[in-house]
Amino acid sequence: MLNRRHIRVKVMQSIYAMHQNGSDSLEKEEKFLLYSIDNILDLYLIMLSSLIEISKKEEVYIEKSSQKHLATAEERNPNKKFVNNSIFKLLTENNSLSIALENRKINNWSLNDDYILILLDEIKKSELYENYMSNSTNAFAEDQQFVVDIFMEVIAPNEKLYEYLEDNKLTWVDDIPVVNTQIVKQLKQLKSANDESFKVPKLYKDQEDKEFVSNLFRKTVLNETELAKEYIDKTPNWDTERIAEIDTIILKMAICEFLKFPSIPVKVTINEYLELAKEYSTPKSSIFINGILDNLVKEFEINKKLNKTGRGLM
Repeated sequence: MLNRRHIRVKVMQSIYAMHQNGSDSLEKEEKFLLYSIDNILDLYLIMLSSLIEISKKEEVYIEKSSQKHLATAEERNPNKKFVNNSIFKLLTENNSLSIALENRKINNWSLNDDYILILLDEIKKSELYENYMSNSTNAFAEDQQFVVDIFMEVIAPNEKLYEYLEDNKLTWVDDIPVVNTQIVKQLKQLKSANDESFKVPKLYKDQEDKEFVSNLFRKTVLNETELAKEYIDKTPNWDTERIAEIDTIILKMAICEFLKFPSIPVKVTINEYLELAKEYSTPKSSIFINGILDNLVKEFEINKKLNKTGRGLM
């Protein structure tokens, strides 16, 4: 689920928090970093299970309405296309998802079902719902597209849901887009109503990515003074006291990758940290950082400080 860029974001945020808190406990901060990354899987399960709970809530509503003493003809014979949606059923019956929800004790929606009711109400007021329910055909492709659309256009952007997630865990704010992208990707990959290929994804692509988290964090934090010396005298037009702190962290992490991660190509490192600067720092930061890193690479090459292994890594 996680790519290297998001791993870099989490490490950058942890180092920034460490600076802000004045903490010098590497073990404690690393433990929190790994904990915050592990919690991304909980966020994924919470977001995906919202689809199941929305369907269940509507099923309960239909059942109660049909049993009313003065139920209307429509309530006695309701349109069940929504609750019979094949994607809802597939997710509800999926073993991988059921086991993960149980193992990680995800019960957020049973404790906060008001948010499910809010989402259900928004869905039923949408044009997507109206068009879907007015079509009498029942096809897997239509069910799939409808669920993808309501997830992207109604559930994911819902402000109340966003506020709930932010209040639950502040570290989730930057994880939400990653999780939502993963869910949409998986929903689109389903081939049929009986598709058993759906699996809760692994948090890390492989063991190397998992180790990259701690290695990048530790090697940057433990060598901050040494890494800072590499760029301090390369900023003649910038007051080092006024350089944004995020920029100094980005520079240290990038230089750390140049010097201490031989398998990561120089161009990859530069591109990744320029994107981080554009998203998380000041408007001019990427220009400043690009200039510093370009000059450092040239200097490192001359001084033979870049020990990159493999083809195409320079």
